[in-house]
Amino acid sequence: MANPTPVEPDHSAHIEKDAVEGIVHLMPIVLPLAGGVLMLLLASIAIYLA
Repeated sequence: MANPTPVEPDHSAHIEKDAVEGIVHLMPIVLPLAGGVLMLLLASIAIYLA
């Protein structure tokens, strides 16, 4: 039911954009950056505790 049928088929239907589809194209950039930041934080904590 993500794309409901319009009441009047003659008019163009407003197609809802899925939230996941809006984010998926950013994943190859966001995931490595987040992993790098997490590794940096964990390494700094390990050095601080050593």
